[in-house]
Amino acid sequence: MFANPIIWRELVVLLRRRRLAALQCAIALGFTLLVILRWPTDSRMALAGSGSLNVFRTFAFGLLTALLLLLPAFPATSIVRETRSGTLALLLNTPLGPWRIYFGKLLATLGLAGLLLAASVPAAAACFSLGGVSLTGGLVAMYLLLLLTVLEFTAISLWVSVAAASTDAAVRGAYGLVLTLSVVLFLPHVLFAGTSGLLATVADWARCASPYAAMSALLGAGDVGSRGLVSPTDVVGRFAVLSLGITAAFSLLTIARLNFSIFDRSRAAGTISNDQGLGFRLIRRLVFVVDPQRRSGSIGPFTNPVMVKEFRCRKFGRLHWLLRLVAICAVLSLGISILTVTRTLDLDAATVGAVMVVLQVALLVLITPSLAAGLISTEVETGGWVLLQMTPMSTLRIVWGKLLSVILTLLLVLCATIPGYVVMVYIEPGQRYQIQRVVLSLAITAVFVLMTSAAIGSLFQRTTSAAAAAYAFQLAICGGPLLIWLGRDAPFGHDVVEAALTVNPVAAALSIIRFQGFRDYELLPANWWFQGLASAVGLAVLLWRTWRISRPR
Repeated sequence: MFANPIIWRELVVLLRRRRLAALQCAIALGFTLLVILRWPTDSRMALAGSGSLNVFRTFAFGLLTALLLLLPAFPATSIVRETRSGTLALLLNTPLGPWRIYFGKLLATLGLAGLLLAASVPAAAACFSLGGVSLTGGLVAMYLLLLLTVLEFTAISLWVSVAAASTDAAVRGAYGLVLTLSVVLFLPHVLFAGTSGLLATVADWARCASPYAAMSALLGAGDVGSRGLVSPTDVVGRFAVLSLGITAAFSLLTIARLNFSIFDRSRAAGTISNDQGLGFRLIRRLVFVVDPQRRSGSIGPFTNPVMVKEFRCRKFGRLHWLLRLVAICAVLSLGISILTVTRTLDLDAATVGAVMVVLQVALLVLITPSLAAGLISTEVETGGWVLLQMTPMSTLRIVWGKLLSVILTLLLVLCATIPGYVVMVYIEPGQRYQIQRVVLSLAITAVFVLMTSAAIGSLFQRTTSAAAAAYAFQLAICGGPLLIWLGRDAPFGHDVVEAALTVNPVAAALSIIRFQGFRDYELLPANWWFQGLASAVGLAVLLWRTWRISRPR
């Protein structure tokens, strides 16, 4: 199997990159510092090994987060890059066949993951030397769980890569599925914990697909989403079954797609409603709020043409697709509100508000970098920036038109989630002030994610690198401080945890609604100041970068 030439080609290309060597050194140094920061300062260790177990939990969650942030970008661009460069057709004409091509790419990514895991072994050995962590049930089981996670998300990313039409779309899809499987899937269990029925069973199984829920159960850090209820569910066992099943399913789907039909992407020419008869057009006017088959109108004199260009060139930028996105957000928001009404005795308002906040921030982190990271890098990569410079528009108008196309989309998404909060205020009017602050915090978060993603993306020459860097930054901001929050009271004190959570928009919103675990931290207005300053810096970097690429060459 290891004589497969795809393994050597993919892995050697990755290992020759200087950034990968720097990444390995950074991971080894980062986890060493993480263990040192959480190293017990007392001269005596607890008999139960609670101090060393806390160190090990922080290390394990940090390693899991690092793998989820770094690895999906490599398999997600592996096949689609070959497709667009034409080398996949050459590979399919070799005697390798789809199975060997697929397993070559899969094992190459697993080899890269093995190198990253090997860099973490010294820190893991330090945790083990403290005691309180068993070898087979703690250390080995953690690495097995990480390997299952890597295998699952590599298979998913390869399927995304074979189905995507461009590298940036593949990166967006891979990180979107990572976010959905890791965070979003255990949120329904928060609403249905302690109940019976089909929905509760589905929610119980869905949260077991999250590697964070499995890691939490394995390390004895509590059952994620259980709200203090004792659950007999074997989360780790279910995760192993689900991850292997998902890996097998996505592997078969990818292998079935790896043939010459992958190049057959022709689409029907379609018909335009304006070219049809009067009766046909009247019926479509009655049926559709926005008819996707009508010709778009001309650009008005006061409309920014760059904004219109962004909407029309974006795959899901047409108005009917935006309305569908808004409808989905509104249905989800109202669905959570209905649960609030029907299950008032089981759920408090803070729990329901926390679920809505996490879903909204996850939606912002999922959508915004995919729209904003490629605003400048796509134009630079495709040569479109030179064409834009040849128009009579100024650089500021071009940048404003691009930002406006993202701002309007985010406004639609945020407005679609407002009905859920309106229902909460109607049920409990005393929460009006808290809800207003949560909505304001989400609006500030949207601006922060937009400006930082656009600024980070403008620093890259390729859209894929820009999207991967923007996603990694946003996920690190939203997830990194929570690692320090896990070590609250031992050894991190209240002030250290509060300072770390100040940069986290999720923690700020959860502290407003006084959610359990965050109600003791006063994160406002410091979080708003941080996001505001970071947004201003992001805007300055974006303008500086556009000024740099606009100079005569």
